[in-house]
Amino acid sequence: MHVGILTGGGDCPGLNAVIRAVTLALINECRASVTGIRRGFLGLLKREVSVLDKPAVTGILAQGGTILGTHNRCDPFHYFGAGGADVSGQALAYARELGLDALVAIGGDGTMAIAHKLSGLGLPVVGVPKTIDNDLCHTDRSFGFDSAVAVVAEALDRLETTARSHGRVMIAETMGRYAGWIALEGGMAGAADVILLPEQPYQLDAVVQRCREREAVEGYTLICVAEGAMADGDGLKVAQTIADSPDPLRLGGVGAVLARQLTPRLQSEVRATLLGHVQRGGSPTPFDRVLATRFGWHAAELVQAGGFGRMVALHGDRVTSVGLELVAGRNRPIPAGHAMLAAARGLGVSLGV
Repeated sequence: MHVGILTGGGDCPGLNAVIRAVTLALINECRASVTGIRRGFLGLLKREVSVLDKPAVTGILAQGGTILGTHNRCDPFHYFGAGGADVSGQALAYARELGLDALVAIGGDGTMAIAHKLSGLGLPVVGVPKTIDNDLCHTDRSFGFDSAVAVVAEALDRLETTARSHGRVMIAETMGRYAGWIALEGGMAGAADVILLPEQPYQLDAVVQRCREREAVEGYTLICVAEGAMADGDGLKVAQTIADSPDPLRLGGVGAVLARQLTPRLQSEVRATLLGHVQRGGSPTPFDRVLATRFGWHAAELVQAGGFGRMVALHGDRVTSVGLELVAGRNRPIPAGHAMLAAARGLGVSLGV
């Protein structure tokens, strides 16, 4: 058996743990040959591959990023290098030339959408869910998320000390795209006083009121805001237009906008910190190392069993799989009745409403 592995979309902690687990399981359990496809799906078009054997994956469990490299713009069905033309046939031809019996694609909703299309064209594919945003459908958790939450929590811990020292309102802006999972769990872990999410437009008056209440008693306020959050009535996310991005509207900057909105209405000084890509970098947490390893092993089991056209998923504490068609191109926002929202409200955290 000859199996290819690629990592698509943005990088995140835990990718190398999956690569390691898939490689070792396939080699140990069925003596498979494993090939790494470099820079995501671009490697199938540029013919860039490398051998994955036991020495190649030794010592990578705790490393952030991906030893294979990745690419968040390469879609063989709309290839940027050919004016948006469909060159999927070229990718499939190289997969056949390599003699691949299966491809393990590790990535988010975009990667799963491409994997689903390739599966429909006859390439045996198994998907592994990766996103710090935790917004993939039909899996309770994706690896990389816990590591991002840990970064946010530590950042809030640090911002809290300077907020308390200076009597400031400190704002931390998180990633997450159109889902607020990172801000919600990171904000809860970092004891934020206000958490603002994309799923619920915030009322500026409600945020001002909470800050004024804390000015009078504690003297400072800690705010965690997701990059996709917006003020009620604005109707627009804070974003830049990026012509060559897979998402032409690149979110970011709502923290600074919120700081400008709050400054004239509060006595406290207001400062905003954009956490940005530090949430993607660094070593995975132990939780993510274990989850990524479990996902990788299960992906190898699916390959051996011929369970193609499926993505590994976590349901409760059980690792299972779901059809790629259920995941491709879809995302999972925080539902209105989620228990974590109720917990936040019960603890007195303002959600800006």
